Amino acid sequence: MDRLTEMEAFATVVDQGGFTDAAKKMGISKSAVSKHVSSLEARLGARLLNRTTRRVSPTEIGLAYYDRARRVLNDAGEADALVTSMQSAPSGLLRISVATDFGVNHLSPVLGEFLNEFPDITVNMVLNNRYVELISEGFDMAIRIGELEDSTLRARKLTETTKRMIASPGYFKRYGRPQKIDDLNDHKLLHYSSQSNGAVWKLTAPSGEKRQVRTAGWLSVNDGQSLLNAAIAGLGIAYLPSFLYAEAMEQGLVEDAIPDLPLETQGIYAVYPPGRFTQPKVRAFIDFLVHAFAEKGPTDW
Repeated sequence: MDRLTEMEAFATVVDQGGFTDAAKKMGISKSAVSKHVSSLEARLGARLLNRTTRRVSPTEIGLAYYDRARRVLNDAGEADALVTSMQSAPSGLLRISVATDFGVNHLSPVLGEFLNEFPDITVNMVLNNRYVELISEGFDMAIRIGELEDSTLRARKLTETTKRMIASPGYFKRYGRPQKIDDLNDHKLLHYSSQSNGAVWKLTAPSGEKRQVRTAGWLSVNDGQSLLNAAIAGLGIAYLPSFLYAEAMEQGLVEDAIPDLPLETQGIYAVYPPGRFTQPKVRAFIDFLVHAFAEKGPTDW
């Protein structure tokens, strides 16, 4: 007899507490279940079940065998599910968390192409500027920028962006241009208000020294596009990623505040819960994004 079938019959008897219920669970006759268990005991040379007229329970050896057998059966079930999943077309609801700035400017424009390519997938994209807990909040994946805080998640790098301090030519004409990091103390700064360290800019000096600028902002907003608009309007200096400011800089609406500073590069990642295999809908979307952003970053936005 098949070894896995014998294991399954034995484990199901233990789970269900008897041969009758085990037979119903497996969809075979009670006598067939009994034969599978008897064959297993004969092959192992050990009694695995205590049988009485009222109940069936595992022996001490049977209980130890059950623990291992259940693991084997679970692994076999996952292996079958993996093959089925990998061969099936991506489908179902895909819930994505993404920062508002990146979602509006770069993810939304490519969603139509993705949905046309995978018509059996429906997307629920949630735009916010907070750190979400993927599993507890029911998200399949998230797009995150910068250093990844949660090492338990799986991640795939999509592209890169840079961060620069930018302001309008009109601002520099009115207030002057900072020549070094310390000069920022005398300027009007525009900050993110949604981040705990939003008023702290981490910069690298030309010498390679890591610096932190802590100054109260003249304006604080929880949206990067609004900060860019404020910078274009001449309200101050903003510290923004290139995927936001690149077009405005190309048009001459903003300029680099301190061009001599080294570029601060950040990765843009797709992150998703850990597991033995990736859901087809998640894998399909990540592969699509890698292709969509293949010619982007760090400064090519």
